[in-house]
Amino acid sequence: MRIGIVGTRGIPNYHGGFEQFAEYFAVYGKQQGHDIFVYNSHNHPFQEKSFEGVEIIHCYDPEEKIGTAGQFIYDFNCIRDARKRNFDVILQLGYTSSSIWGWLLPKKAVVVTNMDGLEWKRSKYSKKVQRFLKYAEKLAIKTSDYLIADSIGIQDYLKEKYQSTSEFIAYGSNVFSPSNSDLISAKGLLPNAYYALIARMEPENNIEMILDGYVESKSDKNIYVVGNTEATVFGRYLKDKFSKYETICFLGAIYDLDFLNQLRYYSTLYFHGHSVGGTNPSLLEAMGSGALIAAHDNAFNKAVLESNAFYFDSSQKVASLLKSTIKDEHKDKIEANLDKIKNEYNWERINKKYIDFLIKCKNESV
Repeated sequence: MRIGIVGTRGIPNYHGGFEQFAEYFAVYGKQQGHDIFVYNSHNHPFQEKSFEGVEIIHCYDPEEKIGTAGQFIYDFNCIRDARKRNFDVILQLGYTSSSIWGWLLPKKAVVVTNMDGLEWKRSKYSKKVQRFLKYAEKLAIKTSDYLIADSIGIQDYLKEKYQSTSEFIAYGSNVFSPSNSDLISAKGLLPNAYYALIARMEPENNIEMILDGYVESKSDKNIYVVGNTEATVFGRYLKDKFSKYETICFLGAIYDLDFLNQLRYYSTLYFHGHSVGGTNPSLLEAMGSGALIAAHDNAFNKAVLESNAFYFDSSQKVASLLKSTIKDEHKDKIEANLDKIKNEYNWERINKKYIDFLIKCKNESV
């Protein structure tokens, strides 16, 4: 098959979950004998024309100059280019700024869309934007031939709201095998003597709740926060609010997966505050890293972690966990999560599910 992947900033990953998936899947697809094309922003740090055999198509992306509106122009440029590529399948990752161009998608290609999470529920968006995202969601379903849901919750929602069937395929991850703590030690971090959280600086990731709880606990251990605090108003607000606490350390945006895995593995407790979306990639990475996890109490997180994590829904609960949790007493939770990554969420299995589903979609459309 000739498969075009749209909807990401590009590969290799310098941004987030969809980019990480696109990187792993594209390389896997190429190794399986398919021709894979990934659309990259023109200003992506990787400027080569191919990545491990995957063809890279750079398209103009003015987001840095004009903000969010630039995403719509970038997606338009990608879809316009796709019209001349003779793709068998277009795999569209997300829909927030691309679905308004859905009518331009090439008619001969089978369009398969990963519907992402419930974007319109994200609290960072105004009521007006949330209304638009509901409209964009509806457009994406209308202009796609097939849908993918990355969680059972999203699959149920699509069925109930739109009477649309979707294929459930989760994200993937790898099991991390630590050899030493050199990467975190180089930054002055002491193994097993700190807490950690990794997230985009958005309200629905409950970072403020976690840090409020940390302050309430009066813990003498540092907590390290990974995420770009300068990219959002909320990020700058968090950094300013907690600037007087020397033990709260904002490390900024970091995409080195080896470092992030070490950070998780050697943490006393790792916090996952995401409350919107499906199977969150960073949660699977935390499970595969061997971290002891405290997750926000919601259906999405519980569907993945089940009883193998601690849950919080308030700063008081966070404080209580920090005061009472001893990592060595909960190795069973860590092992159960590692087994789940090995057996259910490993990249080989997830990538094969995607390829098999895309082949099925293409054959049904003939």
